[in-house]
Amino acid sequence: MNHFKTAIQSGKTQLGTWMMTGSETVAEAMAGVGFDFLVLDQEHVAVDTLDAIRIDRAIRSVGQVTPLYRLAWNDTVLIKRALDGGAMSVMVPFIENAEQAQKAVEAAYYPPLGKRGFAAVHRASQYGHQTDFVRAAREDLCLILQLETPEAIDQIEAIAAIEGVSGLFIGPGDLSAAMGHIGNPSHPDVQAKIKQGLAQCQALGIPCGIVGGNPDLVNKYQQWGFSFVALGSDMSMLMARAKEQLAAIRGESITVSGGEVY
Repeated sequence: MNHFKTAIQSGKTQLGTWMMTGSETVAEAMAGVGFDFLVLDQEHVAVDTLDAIRIDRAIRSVGQVTPLYRLAWNDTVLIKRALDGGAMSVMVPFIENAEQAQKAVEAAYYPPLGKRGFAAVHRASQYGHQTDFVRAAREDLCLILQLETPEAIDQIEAIAAIEGVSGLFIGPGDLSAAMGHIGNPSHPDVQAKIKQGLAQCQALGIPCGIVGGNPDLVNKYQQWGFSFVALGSDMSMLMARAKEQLAAIRGESITVSGGEVY
């Protein structure tokens, strides 16, 4: 069972963080903190398929923490490799319209819903031991599509209507850049667009996620009603704590950035 998918579809808010270090050791440690999901980033981190499998194993060894693969692009091969490698929850970046959403669905699902290439023996099927793998591959797959521009937000209804889409994710970093406020997702115009997107998702009954760079933003997004929210990243937490401790030793004051570092 995909506990993350079940939770967001039942209205239980899930909290997570971004994994930017590319380290299976850090991932294993973070899996024990209490997060519900960890975003295994392959878009902005040099994590290939074998790296992802190692990080996935480390996360799953701790408990029911979901590795949410954020792929590098809406690419048939990348999606197939992630799923055959054992991913159950994947997030596809930069979806702007229904046609791109349909492409992601076709790559992620076996026929008749999609066009995913079939193989019987791989990690996802427990190397052939899971006899009902095809059924499980459809029922347990959580396909999240990432919206990162105002145009994508405006197309939510059409994107969400594609069968096989499990949820949407609003990317505040790229959205702020696309709106002329790069590096400032807290700008009122960006926040208004985020709120618009969330309201549309709520009206359609589809789970919607986001990331916040600090606890205040995350708490606000929870209050708004986002289904899943990530707090910064392992790298941003590491850097913030290191700077804080070094400043304390040197007797210096420090302002830790609360930006969207992920």
